[in-house]
Amino acid sequence: MKEWQKLSLAALIFLGVYYLPLGIFEFRNPAFEAIALARWYAREHVLLCLVPAFFIAGGISVFISHGSVIRYFGAKANKALAYGVASVSGTILAVCSCTVLPIFSGIYKRGAGLGPATAFLYSGPAINVLAIIMTARVLGWELGVARALGAVAFSIVIGLLMHLIFLKEERERSSGVDFLSVDEEGERSLPANALYFAVMVGFLVFANWSRPAGEGNGVWGFIFGIKWFVAFGFLAALLMILARWFRKEELAEWSIASWGFAKQILPLLLVGVIVAGVLLGRPGAEGLIPSSAIEGAVGGNSLLSNLFASMVGALMYFATLTEVPILQGLLGAGMGKGPALALLLAGPALSLPNMLVIRSVIGTRKTVVYVLLVVVMATASGILFGVITG
Repeated sequence: MKEWQKLSLAALIFLGVYYLPLGIFEFRNPAFEAIALARWYAREHVLLCLVPAFFIAGGISVFISHGSVIRYFGAKANKALAYGVASVSGTILAVCSCTVLPIFSGIYKRGAGLGPATAFLYSGPAINVLAIIMTARVLGWELGVARALGAVAFSIVIGLLMHLIFLKEERERSSGVDFLSVDEEGERSLPANALYFAVMVGFLVFANWSRPAGEGNGVWGFIFGIKWFVAFGFLAALLMILARWFRKEELAEWSIASWGFAKQILPLLLVGVIVAGVLLGRPGAEGLIPSSAIEGAVGGNSLLSNLFASMVGALMYFATLTEVPILQGLLGAGMGKGPALALLLAGPALSLPNMLVIRSVIGTRKTVVYVLLVVVMATASGILFGVITG
């Protein structure tokens, strides 16, 4: 099948899911929830989240110097700089666990070390400033502060552990790279490339700026009110940059690279979303695992309740900010504060669709270890937080 045929097929599938008339289905069961979740995902996360992320990832793979990635994020890079930047990246991106995947794939394939790359993978969706502020306002300042501190610490610790566990493989992966002689210069200057990526990230952030809880929420509410003006301003700036600074051959190479990430990631995400819908349903709707069972299993502050909350969070898909109202309902139903933090630390950074894509990038063993590290650390943090808060 030719590439234009694959692209046409992908577009047809997307449009079919996007405009799927759910009203024609009379049944309401886990199969329906899988279909409904897929339609919701197509409407809320493909055009404004994933598509810009694919183009950012494609730009990284084509226009970011291999030497720059190796120097700042490779196995021999300065650890404080590499992990410091990766651990706070989510404050800028404010993406969900699936939108971060193309960017993670791009920097890893470009030569970033496993440690900084996985630190970025965790921090991207976990350290969302607006989500942390909403957590503090809606769920209490204790959970808000614990989530912020835990997310930053998690990203660094998980990245370092991934690096140490797979140290031998990382050395072999970087052994063929001449660290001192890799070319760092492209056709454009560093400020020009930085501006190119900044306007793409700007569009991604503002196009997906969510409405704060309640009405008239100061700065956050004001930004939400003007989000489309700002987003289209970034888009116009991007078009001007592309027209003035990029050759047609470069734009074609960028498009091909972005399409390559889409081909790799979209099918896995679709499968993962459908499976997650069958198992867990949507917020307010039932999958094979009833919400009553989840509510009954996360009370108190036992090892099992925290572990269960971490595992449910790791499997369930949370769009940015949706974890807050979901947890508000669970806390009202008797969920303990420890399991609530465990779910907050595991949920936004992981999901079943997310795991499938990570496996395609770094392999099964590394994915299993990464998931286990997130779940174990979230569980331990939940227990500790439950003890501290009583």
